Amino acid sequence: MSDDKKESLQKLQQLLQSLQVGQQVSETSSLPPKKKDEYKFWKTQPVASFEEKIQSEGPIDERKTPDDIADSPLPLLSSFEWVNVDMEDDHQADQLYDLLCNHYVEDKDSSLRFQYSQKFLKWALKSPRWKKDWHVGVRVKESGKLVAFISAIPVNLSVREKKIESVEINFLCVHKQLRSKRLAPILIKEITRRVNKCDIWHALYSGGGVIPTPVSTCRYTHRPLNFGKLYECGFSGLPHNTTKEQMIARYTIGSSTKLTGLRSLESKDLDQVKTLFDTFQSKYELYQNFTTEELEHWLLGDKEQQNLENQNDKVIQSFVVENDSGEITDFVSFYILPFGVLQDNVHKTVNVAYLFYYATTAGLKEPSDDIEATKVLKHRLIELVGDVLVLAKQLGIDVLNALTSQDNTLFLQDLKFGLGDGYLHFYLFNYRAFPIDGGIDKETGKFDEIKRSKVGVVML
Repeated sequence: MSDDKKESLQKLQQLLQSLQVGQQVSETSSLPPKKKDEYKFWKTQPVASFEEKIQSEGPIDERKTPDDIADSPLPLLSSFEWVNVDMEDDHQADQLYDLLCNHYVEDKDSSLRFQYSQKFLKWALKSPRWKKDWHVGVRVKESGKLVAFISAIPVNLSVREKKIESVEINFLCVHKQLRSKRLAPILIKEITRRVNKCDIWHALYSGGGVIPTPVSTCRYTHRPLNFGKLYECGFSGLPHNTTKEQMIARYTIGSSTKLTGLRSLESKDLDQVKTLFDTFQSKYELYQNFTTEELEHWLLGDKEQQNLENQNDKVIQSFVVENDSGEITDFVSFYILPFGVLQDNVHKTVNVAYLFYYATTAGLKEPSDDIEATKVLKHRLIELVGDVLVLAKQLGIDVLNALTSQDNTLFLQDLKFGLGDGYLHFYLFNYRAFPIDGGIDKETGKFDEIKRSKVGVVML
């Protein structure tokens, strides 16, 4: 990466930080914003500071070994206790569902909130090599009520050419009535302790709020599929000088897909899909290296989902395009995560899908001409994701969300995705890295079709 590019990316991140620190910028963040001088906890952690100008990439703290890490959990107030939330126990999985549904991230107006189903949580938390010890909860001793949670799953991460054994941190949640108890930093330190005891020292995590210091920032985009319902729920507003009927007409899509050879992904396709996916992902600067077993889990679901009689009930939907020679030329996937409507008597749920991983052979055979390769890739992605819109609509999805990550900026405008209010910031724990493009134009804050994004990882 050139020095000019590094400096430009660092300026973009500083601009985003200056715009967002002290403001409620994330559509899914319910925690109060902080000022720069209030990050006392993060100043004690091995993360880059806002002011730091990174000179080289690599681990921040390499001095420790598992023997240096305490064997016992961190102390809690006497009325609380640590527990492992057993996702193989339906009762405990329901308790986690209740905690997240009532106290996890919601929009800034407190009108919409994620509804993580039990099958979604099992898929998200029981990926290959998962550890029960990394599903960390806090209960009230007297009542047994689950009031806080944080999780980690193992991932093999690549930061440019460097492969890093890591974990992905997710689902940090504290009961609203306990937000003043400073449980979040304790949860972070406890999950760090447990991961470090396994000789893993790096982590990937993301969030809508700005903390020290994002390695990349992407923006949310939304493609309405049922504008009338979204408008009635308050999810979408009417642009100036437009009517509801005009917006419904604008977002109308066809009833059938167009790509020849498009079908649902099957287990027999995984070897071909993995080869295609590995090639496609290698062009990014931040991505995960999946084994075939991991790819099966993330694209086909866990065994419970794979055994569902009705495939439409799966939280992950994956499709391939197979040509006449039996070659898989493309694959695409999206996952389904409904929003609960908190302040509406007509609709109780908004059915939301998120674009997940994809790959295509389009453009890969034109390396000598980047402009032509990009043109070919753009055309194919418009076709591929255009069919995803149809497939999602057939499943009753109301809106398809996508970040400006991957190569998404090539098709977002053409397929009528609109810029959302929210940003997603990606973070690395105990690892310094030069800023990575997130698909946002540094001058306008809109889609960057030229540089695009170098973020290939998708987090739930």
